[in-house]
Amino acid sequence: MTPQPSPEAGAAVKAADRAHVFHSWSAQDLIDPLAVAGAEGSYFWDYDGTRYLDFTSGLVFTNIGYQHPEVVAAIQEQAAKLTTFAPAFAVEARSEAARLIAERTPGDLDKIFFTNGGADAVEHAVRMARLHTGRPKVLSAYRSYHGGTQQAVNITGDPRRWASDGAAAGVVHFWAPFLYRSRFYAETEEQECARALEHLETTIAFEGPGTIAAIILETVPGTAGIMVPPLGYLAGVRELCDKYGIVFILDEVMAGFGRTGEWFAADLFGVVPDLMTFAKGVNSGYVPLGGVAVSQEIAETFGKRPYPGGLTYSGHPLACAAAVATINVMAREGVVENARLLGETVVGPGLAALAERHPSVGEVRGVGMFWALELVRSRETREPLVPYNAAGEANAPMAAFAAAAKRNGLWPFVNMNRTHVVPPCNATEAELKAGLAALDAALSVADEHTV
Repeated sequence: MTPQPSPEAGAAVKAADRAHVFHSWSAQDLIDPLAVAGAEGSYFWDYDGTRYLDFTSGLVFTNIGYQHPEVVAAIQEQAAKLTTFAPAFAVEARSEAARLIAERTPGDLDKIFFTNGGADAVEHAVRMARLHTGRPKVLSAYRSYHGGTQQAVNITGDPRRWASDGAAAGVVHFWAPFLYRSRFYAETEEQECARALEHLETTIAFEGPGTIAAIILETVPGTAGIMVPPLGYLAGVRELCDKYGIVFILDEVMAGFGRTGEWFAADLFGVVPDLMTFAKGVNSGYVPLGGVAVSQEIAETFGKRPYPGGLTYSGHPLACAAAVATINVMAREGVVENARLLGETVVGPGLAALAERHPSVGEVRGVGMFWALELVRSRETREPLVPYNAAGEANAPMAAFAAAAKRNGLWPFVNMNRTHVVPPCNATEAELKAGLAALDAALSVADEHTV
């Protein structure tokens, strides 16, 4: 689709937004949201006709890109057939979505509890774990993000938690492995893995194993920096959970449905959790949907005992119809395989080449269509490009980098000292190379702040 400029319409959309929309995670008077006129595939455009290659996949959810005609048609057909229905009934779209998801989840995660998104999926996974074990505490990692609702944001291990943390949520944080900024003085991935597992077991011991309901981890942490865990770490966590009777929850809200080149990132590590959360890519974000995949053992806890939780829109027919169509499209078009292949042959090598040219790139890491560049002032000292949780003038170098990317037709995903590379999983080689070229130009701006 060719965008048709309409500045007057864009001005009206912007004026209404600024008058009435309260935006998330923002100081309302300091933001200047772009008015979006349309989107298709890997691109979106504004009312001036400027077109952007979306290297954010929305917020890491448009795994099959924008406006896929088969998913749009499935939503339309479902709306004509049965627009909505209460969650206590068996509905075709809901049943089929659950079946298709369960076919792809690892192990015996065959029961699907539907939610409206990722944060409430985390809320319900934690509730299930606490009720199943009769224990109060949850352990989660620093450098993590699990959602913006009250329990989920307290489980989160980054600064977005601070304003809501009343220290009463029953959450204990620990350090997960991240060799580039190791908390364990490790020099190899093997050392980092072993020391991180030792630290976690020590934390369990000092918190009291009999008080811990669950350990929750993002299989591959997302907004915190796409830190692929070392081989053996998740398997080690699984062993610790089995040893101490702790429920193991994997958060696949970002990493699931093809993002890592597998249906679920757990498959990269051969690990089966007790509960697994999902959202975003399950239907490419076309209609809000999330859920918890539940193991047989935990499902049996609520076989004769009611589960005390639910949502009015759990398994909404429009959202589930979008999920059915999305999963079928991904299977037929080889979207998961595309993410794996082009991650290995285009994105990974392309980002490595950028790192060689730009002193502002401290590290490249990722898998599939899930990558991050760690931006630094000095490769030798690994000093971050901007301070931790920087804002305003302190964040100016990152803001300048993001602005340069946009000038080159690339919409970036920046978070603290990182730029994420998370294009749609069905992006083409040509689109990926164009995005890498735009990143190349923008990184020259970041280089100006290196020493």
